[in-house]
Amino acid sequence: MVAREFAFWDASALVPACVRQAGTPQADINLTLYTPVVWWGSYVEVRSAIARLRRVAILDNRGVLKAVASLDRLRSIWKTIVPDDSLVDEACRLLDVYPLRAADSLQLAAAMVWCHQRPAGRSFIGGDKRLNEAANRAGFAVVEI
Repeated sequence: MVAREFAFWDASALVPACVRQAGTPQADINLTLYTPVVWWGSYVEVRSAIARLRRVAILDNRGVLKAVASLDRLRSIWKTIVPDDSLVDEACRLLDVYPLRAADSLQLAAAMVWCHQRPAGRSFIGGDKRLNEAANRAGFAVVEI
């Protein structure tokens, strides 16, 4: 088995890895190249997206079960960045630097903690334009979904 690089995945990039949509082909390619690193809230964020897709009738019960099974498979291989005071401090700092919402600043802060504040040469996989722009400005190589 070939070792894959790690890359930080924002929650919006994980959704098309679990639910068939326009970004799924790109997400599938990225999963062959990069092992996901995620912030501690990613599982809940993706489950929220799956529940929303059920509420708006994009997914039926079978689709939800399939999406959650895909998410659970991803969860078994990803690396999770857990919250601590340094992550909270970094998220607050990022709110002053970039036009981010709270959850997005926590994701970018987790990415910064993961790379020890050295994002050059590290990949950030994202599906959110504002967060991708902030990650790019912070120094990550952004891969858009």
